Amino acid sequence: MGSSAVRQRGDNQTGYGELRISAVNHNWGYKRIQGELLKLGHRVSASTIRRILKQAGIPPAPDRRTDTTWREFLRTQASTMLSCDFFHVDCALTLQRVSVLFVLEVATRSVHVLGTTTNPDGAWTTQQARNLVMDLGEWVGEVRFLVRDRAGQFAASFDAVLADVGIKAVTIPPRCPRANCFAERFVRTARSEVTDRMLVLSQRHLGAVLAEYVRHDNGRRPHRSRELRPPRPTYPVANFNSQRIRRRRLLGGLINEYERAA
Repeated sequence: MGSSAVRQRGDNQTGYGELRISAVNHNWGYKRIQGELLKLGHRVSASTIRRILKQAGIPPAPDRRTDTTWREFLRTQASTMLSCDFFHVDCALTLQRVSVLFVLEVATRSVHVLGTTTNPDGAWTTQQARNLVMDLGEWVGEVRFLVRDRAGQFAASFDAVLADVGIKAVTIPPRCPRANCFAERFVRTARSEVTDRMLVLSQRHLGAVLAEYVRHDNGRRPHRSRELRPPRPTYPVANFNSQRIRRRRLLGGLINEYERAA
């Protein structure tokens, strides 16, 4: 391969790096990008960076978009964020519609089912907020935000309980459930794996079903967002000397867990 071809390939790679850096870091100027590229072993002048970005239609730093998108906010605050929501289940025996309130730790995807009720009013929801604060224990000091929708069940007292421990309630825009995507994803998973596949007889039965499912989801179920690891693994260390695989059936066989036999 000739020297001109090598130089052209290097220029293309460097230009790609400049575009990626400027796209991710909206407030970085030419000199800042030049410094980052220098750390990566690329010596590029600020005027060259300006030319490459101008050809790609990217303006100088002061003119670029500098506001934070909702996706960026969720990503950067994940370690200090909770997401909560309601979903309902219709009971076959009592003919009641039972509402379920849950909270999800965005960073770990660990789920807390706060309670079930047939009358999810403001007073009940506020009490579940108090229970949540106690459940979080020492970790409550690290939480800064709780994302929720604008449902009427979330009274002002619900937000006040959280504010007392330093947690700010962030409401999503009206009719925009995707802004609370982490909670919506759990609802979809819980419905498709459990509640849509079995007859729930009563509120008490639903509580028992959800308790077993949450233990599975937090301790055994692989999560793609966590590189196929559970939020809080409870399975034993695999014994590769054993060739036998043991299956454990949950919820009448709706869900199966596997591990090597001792």
